[in-house]
Amino acid sequence: MPKRARQQQLVQMIETNPFITDQELTRQLKVSIQTIRLDRMELGIPELRERMKLMAERSYDQVRSLPLHEVIGEIVDLQLDKSGISIFEIREEHVFSRTGIARGHHVFAQANSLAVAVINDEIALTFSADIRFVRSVHLGEKCIAKAYVRPSSGHKGKAKVEVFTYVGEEMVFQGNFVIYRSTGDDNPEGGSQHENRH
Repeated sequence: MPKRARQQQLVQMIETNPFITDQELTRQLKVSIQTIRLDRMELGIPELRERMKLMAERSYDQVRSLPLHEVIGEIVDLQLDKSGISIFEIREEHVFSRTGIARGHHVFAQANSLAVAVINDEIALTFSADIRFVRSVHLGEKCIAKAYVRPSSGHKGKAKVEVFTYVGEEMVFQGNFVIYRSTGDDNPEGGSQHENRH
């Protein structure tokens, strides 16, 4: 593939998925890691860690429903009552020591806290969660959770939030959350506070 065509493809791939690693680009474009790094330098595209920092620094909406330090994972995009993205790296303390496989409650906590964080309300509580672990997540992998607020028919005081968690291009977790919000008419009797979830 000619250099110009390869670089155009690289730009397109990073625009589509800003969290793509140099290793993934190497595999997909079938060139060496040095070539990828040189291409990025020529095009003025920062490395993944720098791209993540830039995204996090942009002026996105502020979380209202819980303090930022209570969100599991780093929020890199947030549009209240619409959508949000967070990144959570699986470290030693998140895995079973024998297998290096992440404990499920960490993956759930990332999705659940993002589902609460995306709600534009002072008080937002998880009422119910329908979840599915698609595959195990391993030490060193980065979980990218994407939350989408869906139209909620019926109850005014509840919001439906769908969360998909990916490692690279592969979905590893899916959750459908029903979140109580204080602006509705409903009383959150069955809901449990978000803080008690992890």
